[in-house]
Amino acid sequence: MNFSFQERYRAGDSLLHRLDPRIKVVVTLVLIVGIVMTPPAAWPAYALLWALLGGLALLGRLGFWRVARTAGLALPFSLAAATLMFTTPGNEVLRVFGLVVSDAGLARFAAILLKSWLAVQAALLLAMTTPFTDLLWALASLRLPQTLVAIIGLMYRYLFTLRDEAERLMRARAARSGSLANHRSGGGLGWRARVAGGMVGSLFLRSYERSERVYAAMLARGYTGRMRALDPPPLRWQAVVLGGVPLAALAIIQLLAARWWA
Repeated sequence: MNFSFQERYRAGDSLLHRLDPRIKVVVTLVLIVGIVMTPPAAWPAYALLWALLGGLALLGRLGFWRVARTAGLALPFSLAAATLMFTTPGNEVLRVFGLVVSDAGLARFAAILLKSWLAVQAALLLAMTTPFTDLLWALASLRLPQTLVAIIGLMYRYLFTLRDEAERLMRARAARSGSLANHRSGGGLGWRARVAGGMVGSLFLRSYERSERVYAAMLARGYTGRMRALDPPPLRWQAVVLGGVPLAALAIIQLLAARWWA
């Protein structure tokens, strides 16, 4: 099974790795909320927020540019806000296929791109420095409903099972496919679409049947609808102080953005 498909955790012994997962979850959520609430035109604030996240990445020995590059994968999803460039009133900047791009719309779209990129970096810092099991008990300790915690845990773990089934189908297709040198195997676009549709249907059925077997195995091992876990360790004041440092920096950036750059 290819665990690198979903797992983002990077083992380490940095200060960020050793920080209490409950503190990291709270700090990450506050950072994301603060990034989203940053005024759109406060451009210096985005640079300071990136510096703050970069400092946390260096503290976790993850690599400043590595986290930034990985977060760039989420930027294509932000293109859904591209219509703001044409629908927001403002001064005309340019025309694209007869549509007017305003300066205010362009600024709002750029702000959304930056906010999305920075928010994903904050989430990556949490995922790359905290094992998923620790995230689950941290969420449970923060009084997230147990049912929701169990759903998140099962959904995450089943992604690996789904990937495993998909790889089996791909290997089976490759074993039954042949091609001549300098010739493309398979038929036309319609034929490939039918094959892909059949594989998707087969993947659904096989995944459903395997999930039934997994659930039966869980029941046989005493599963009652709640994930069993050890009691979380006590929360130390040192962890609270360390978690308050990035929050204090975020508060200063937000004050500067509201007073000088908004």
